[in-house]
Amino acid sequence: MANPLSATVHLVGAGPGDPDLLTLRAARLIGGADVIVHDGLVSDDILALAQPRAELISVAKQRSRHSMPQDAINALLVQLALEGRDVVRLKGGDPFIFGRGGEEMDACRAAGVPVEIVPGISAAIGCAAAAQLPLTHRADSSAVSFVAGQCKGLKDQDWSGLAGKGRTLVIYMGVATATDIADKLIADGVSPSVPVAVLEKGTRRDARTLRTQLRDLGAMIDREAVQSPALIVVGDVVRHARAQDMLTGWAATSQVLGEFLG
Repeated sequence: MANPLSATVHLVGAGPGDPDLLTLRAARLIGGADVIVHDGLVSDDILALAQPRAELISVAKQRSRHSMPQDAINALLVQLALEGRDVVRLKGGDPFIFGRGGEEMDACRAAGVPVEIVPGISAAIGCAAAAQLPLTHRADSSAVSFVAGQCKGLKDQDWSGLAGKGRTLVIYMGVATATDIADKLIADGVSPSVPVAVLEKGTRRDARTLRTQLRDLGAMIDREAVQSPALIVVGDVVRHARAQDMLTGWAATSQVLGEFLG
């Protein structure tokens, strides 16, 4: 049952980083918010849209180091709303794609707090578009899957059949486990020479698109000092990414380069 004294919690997708990719609804809510609870993937350019009097509360998460546990974030959103403050919970990408938006929504509902979901352009869709990398293509892929590279540990995840010919696999949060990811896919029968792209800080001013082959994924990430946020895309669609994007590692030899771009 809704609490008549409660304000609303708005779970808002901030998109991949470029403020021009916000929905109109998201931009209006950010600009008018009294309090914004934001994660670490929200860009400074987007936070700059908040009004000067808005309270900004960071609940940034990093691998193995959270500034605030998820249960505490849930409790904070509920507390702020029960105080009568309309809350914008600002998340990178889309709240319902690896954003724990479902958990926060459930907590608000359980407390009788009204909640609104404002979708955002997901990191996969936004970053791939910025790199001109189609996630599906009639000639190369008729299916695309999103997985988490560190969710509950790689050994607990069954990715069989998600990568390979005619399919695209997009891996979130996979930078730190890239070598293990490549080994896992190769052990499952994916060709070591399948094209791979790493989309680092996609849509932002310092974005990079790095391409290689699956066998070189971990080494390339180390070599290029890739930093999060970054996505890994596995599949033949990587061939269609912008020609000026960097080619590294195994793709550096003319023989492999010819096969890679063939």
